[in-house]
Amino acid sequence: MTTLFTNGTLFDGHRYVGAGEVLVEGGRIASVRGFETGLRPSSTTGDVDIVDLRGGLLAPGFVDAHVHPIQGGLERLRCDLSELGTREEYLAAIRQYADTHPDVEWILGGGWAMPAFPGGTPTAADLDTVVPDRPVFLPNRDHHGAWVNSRALEIAGIDRHTPDPPDGRIERDADGRPAGTLHEGATALVSRHLPRTTGEDYYAALMAGQAYLHSVGVTSWQDAIVGAYSGMDDPASTYTTAAANGDLRSHVVGALWWERRLGVDQVADLVGRRDAMTGGRFRATTVKIMQDGVAENGTAALLSPYLDRCGHPTGNSGHSFVEAGALREAVAALDAAGFQVHVHAIGDRGTREALDAFEGTDPARRHQVAHLQLVHPDDVRRFGELGVAANVQMLWACLDDQMVDLTLPFLGEERGRWQYPFGDLHRAGAPLVAGSDWPVSTPDPLQAIHVAVTRTAYGEDGPAGTEPFLPEQAIDLETAFAAYTSGSSWVNHRGPEDEQSAGVLRAGAVADLVVLDRDPFAGPAGEIGGTQVASTWIDGMLVFGT
Repeated sequence: MTTLFTNGTLFDGHRYVGAGEVLVEGGRIASVRGFETGLRPSSTTGDVDIVDLRGGLLAPGFVDAHVHPIQGGLERLRCDLSELGTREEYLAAIRQYADTHPDVEWILGGGWAMPAFPGGTPTAADLDTVVPDRPVFLPNRDHHGAWVNSRALEIAGIDRHTPDPPDGRIERDADGRPAGTLHEGATALVSRHLPRTTGEDYYAALMAGQAYLHSVGVTSWQDAIVGAYSGMDDPASTYTTAAANGDLRSHVVGALWWERRLGVDQVADLVGRRDAMTGGRFRATTVKIMQDGVAENGTAALLSPYLDRCGHPTGNSGHSFVEAGALREAVAALDAAGFQVHVHAIGDRGTREALDAFEGTDPARRHQVAHLQLVHPDDVRRFGELGVAANVQMLWACLDDQMVDLTLPFLGEERGRWQYPFGDLHRAGAPLVAGSDWPVSTPDPLQAIHVAVTRTAYGEDGPAGTEPFLPEQAIDLETAFAAYTSGSSWVNHRGPEDEQSAGVLRAGAVADLVVLDRDPFAGPAGEIGGTQVASTWIDGMLVFGT
């Protein structure tokens, strides 16, 4: 099959080309031609399909370097709260879901936002008003906490005498009774009682997640947790079955879950899993380590304590889920076994501990640290020096309610300026790659890129949409597009220097492409987020659009 993409502009994975056209043959790019104003596109005849870009932009397909498609797909198929924003909307949706699913044993789903509730903590009493008779378990958007009702607490045997687990916290009322929000490891107290999700459910969720990612121009990704986590079973068999059946259209890297209680004794098992699971379009070549929690609930690991609302230091500096020495030992063992290591780090201590662990490792592994909300200025340069990728979630770098109400007051003025330092990281030579963390937040790369360039959220009222957050940390549009295309392809070992090159428009590269309905490089920065995906192509074949 031969296809010519013409009558538009090009971004080649690294730079904006301007007007041009791309010829695809046999699933790969055969030629790329940029032309100046006044030159005419190629005249073609015969068996060539013409895709008229209609003045839009053709770019390499977006690559999401940190996403959870099966988890996101499950939420879309269950009680999905991700598109709502207030307590009243959540309760109405939960009531409607429960009423229309009378035979469902547990009400599952999730996607609520912490700023919708005082202190970021919804209550069981609220849930009891809409679902009094069945248990409810609803993770929030960041999946570091869950909202449960009284029936779920009762089934789990959680009462005022239940101690907090070492890696989590039970939110309590003034009398010490469980209030209805569980943080981090405390979610497992309830999630272990959830009914088993069937293999058919997981498969349907992967297909739903894949279709949704294709609709926003994502052509491949790295699943950041392949293992049992937060009430979900290990999705490995879902991926391997889909890859064997040909239903997995995208190339996927799976990040195998690091069980922190097992330490380096699990490395041999992980090697065996990698060898057994890798095949077709799925490669289990990465290991994911969760080093800390999140800032909004005080579990992100900080170098100095959080502040209280009066600006005074508290006794809490968050959690390092893996002790620093144990993390260094784990990373060294995984590096020696040929794994890429993907570390979740939100706080400045979590980030420093991850960078310390990567000292002396092989840069060819393309290790990465994801999220990077709070990076101490002394650590910014270390990414480039170590060859460690900065895996950024661009969408979060704005003054949304979560930042204003649940983060800045507890970090203080100085630390507040260290957040999401994309500009400093880029200037210091850090390899920038991008991911969404969906279902934590939307997987739409254009929404994220808008924030990276403007440090505001597209279409939002209030400070999030009108007041740039740390504008000195903005990056230009070419850099943001590169992070989401060639950068993330590189971290997935499909970059320009790899055999299965993707993320670039050049002869010989895989024809994973996205067509946008306009050229965001030609319009004002404030309209980047209004760009829509017209079509998505994998190996030169249409997977979304017309």
